[in-house]
Amino acid sequence: MFLILFIIVIALFIAMLFLNVYFRVKVFKVYKRLVDNRVEFGAAHLFNEEKMKQEVLSIYPEHEADIRTFVNYIRYSIRMATVLIFLITMLGALLMYFR
Repeated sequence: MFLILFIIVIALFIAMLFLNVYFRVKVFKVYKRLVDNRVEFGAAHLFNEEKMKQEVLSIYPEHEADIRTFVNYIRYSIRMATVLIFLITMLGALLMYFR
């Protein structure tokens, strides 16, 4: 049982590292386009759709696709990292129990 849990924790940790690299590459491509076009918005806009529409998309309507892509990548990566961290923590606690 210990070996199986240990392998699962290691696999989840590797998955988290892969997820980090994958989204970093995808996010930075879109981020570079936004920076090149001088599109600016804050962290509050990432999590508040209404604020994003009113304050950012109204100013930069021609870059809406890139903005939405960037925001979706950031949100998805945060969600996936949260799930993986939770699973690693829970399985790590189980490992401590069975050890």
